[in-house]
Amino acid sequence: MLLRRKVMAAVCGSVLATGTFAASAAAASPDASAARAPEATVRGVASAFGVSEEVARTQLRQQDEAHRVLDSMPAALRAQLAGHWFDPATGKLTVAVTSEGARQQASAAGAETKIVVRGKAELDRLLGEVRALVGDGVPGVYGWGVDVRANAVRVAVNRSVRAAATDEFTTRASAYGEGVRVVETDSQPRRQSNEQAGTIQTGNPWWPGGESNCSVGFSVTDAQGGKAFLTAGHCTNNADQPAYGQSGQQNKIGTSNPGNKYFYNGREGDMGLVTVTEPGWTLSAEVNTWNNPAITVSGSAEAMVGDRVCHSGNTSKWQCGEVKYTHKAVDYGGGLIIEDMTWTTACSLGGDSGGGWLLGDKATGLHDGGPSQCVPNPSDDELSIFQPVNEPLALWNLKLVTGGGSDDAQAPTAPGNPRSTGSTATSVSLAWDASTDNVGVTEYQVFNGSTLATTVAGTSATVTALTADTEHTFTVKAKDAAGNVSAASAPVTARTRPGDSARTFTNGTDHPIRDFRVAISQIGSTAADSVSDPITVAVSATHTCYEDLNITLVSPSGRAYALARTPGGYYDCTAFPQGKTYTVAPAVERAAGTWTLRIGDNGPGDTGTLDRWSITV
Repeated sequence: MLLRRKVMAAVCGSVLATGTFAASAAAASPDASAARAPEATVRGVASAFGVSEEVARTQLRQQDEAHRVLDSMPAALRAQLAGHWFDPATGKLTVAVTSEGARQQASAAGAETKIVVRGKAELDRLLGEVRALVGDGVPGVYGWGVDVRANAVRVAVNRSVRAAATDEFTTRASAYGEGVRVVETDSQPRRQSNEQAGTIQTGNPWWPGGESNCSVGFSVTDAQGGKAFLTAGHCTNNADQPAYGQSGQQNKIGTSNPGNKYFYNGREGDMGLVTVTEPGWTLSAEVNTWNNPAITVSGSAEAMVGDRVCHSGNTSKWQCGEVKYTHKAVDYGGGLIIEDMTWTTACSLGGDSGGGWLLGDKATGLHDGGPSQCVPNPSDDELSIFQPVNEPLALWNLKLVTGGGSDDAQAPTAPGNPRSTGSTATSVSLAWDASTDNVGVTEYQVFNGSTLATTVAGTSATVTALTADTEHTFTVKAKDAAGNVSAASAPVTARTRPGDSARTFTNGTDHPIRDFRVAISQIGSTAADSVSDPITVAVSATHTCYEDLNITLVSPSGRAYALARTPGGYYDCTAFPQGKTYTVAPAVERAAGTWTLRIGDNGPGDTGTLDRWSITV
């Protein structure tokens, strides 16, 4: 089965990451959160941005709060966002929305808002068009992704590398108008591969065989408790290569990329694993901050645009900067394209590859590449780039070493006050109060009886594919980053509604689902009054990789509701589920008019057909 990396992350970000970060931030008061900011991070941020340490502490506290606000938003609202970022000028989360209703909801949740022209579905479509134009690479085109603050797809082109294909690409990309912005630079990023004896510590050097050194990412253990550390994939491209803690092939640590099973260096990402097999080596959760106060990794998180992040590497040492783009592709030339990377203003140099990036005291990335030299106010070709760390953790079923190297054995508290918030003939919507944990809750597991029905990051979920007019009993459990699972919540019983065919409308016309294109099908509704809450959409389709699809429902008023989004990290492609049903918690909408289903295929090499779909309003 094909393992596929996401091509465009959902705007709301990583499920694991957001939950881990926000839960720990929410558990403390603002003053306590500020006090917890690692001193090395405070100093690094102050130095990077030319502010006082007190201002840096304030920004880090506000950054924590921005993540908490994002995580607290209802899933239906987050699905409507056309982008989100931390704005240090206001000290708040800012979200991009396309409707007044979404703006009011986001404001009520505590976010600053910006009304934009292009919604998430349109940005996804434009990015798909650009990706199709890039193909396997265009000379000089080295970066493309959504710039959420500009509400457009941003493409970076090295003006010093020109060819007929470059000019053709620029002309075709510019034809999309303001939705695609081509920015020219004078150069482009490059790869950056160039101790404490006995300790595996983030930022320390290591040597793959007799090659030049890379940097240690983060200490991890596998499902059997085996010791290892994460680093860059381009540092581990040779299978079963000895790994050393110092040059000269002395002081062996273990094996890089054992069995050729732990290595990605291409579109799927840039990540690798080194197993620690030699005696005398211990794993550490402490980060080498190069003469700054040590930071102990407490969990993992995904960075958002505007965040202050820092990284440790053997060459540039301890450097901090701002996240400029997330989920943006990079082309290093020679056919090496890597998608879904994070770009920052922090300085980095050769030999930093594989080193760890942090968001406060949370692991957030593995260093990939950057400029040939560090400069103030860097442009796109002078930014540093990292691989989000939650992807290899999930892909290889690894546990991050936290809290000084001791395993986290404390389970979260049971979710409180579980309740039903609505139902349809085929679904039940639930909500509950957040659990607490000594490190942070990463997900909630919702059970229908004894069967796991769904897993979510927030404190609400909708269980679908249920039988009409039937009673169901649900419980919820919380899970933390170390894999500890709470006791079950109190049970909550809810009954699905009887079926209602009088307000159900169907379109049975076939529509092909093609790579990097959007299939569009419409239904005319004659139902009276406002829509029900929720709306039910049933889709019958075939497709060889359901995970590649972005599926959106557009109401007669033009408001868009996300039904499915390409997941984060790595995933197995599965066929489109038979009898797939979605539920939508709508804004105030009239039921009559034209409803539109949009299915965008954001992955290559797959085929499918939309056979029929229906909507119950």
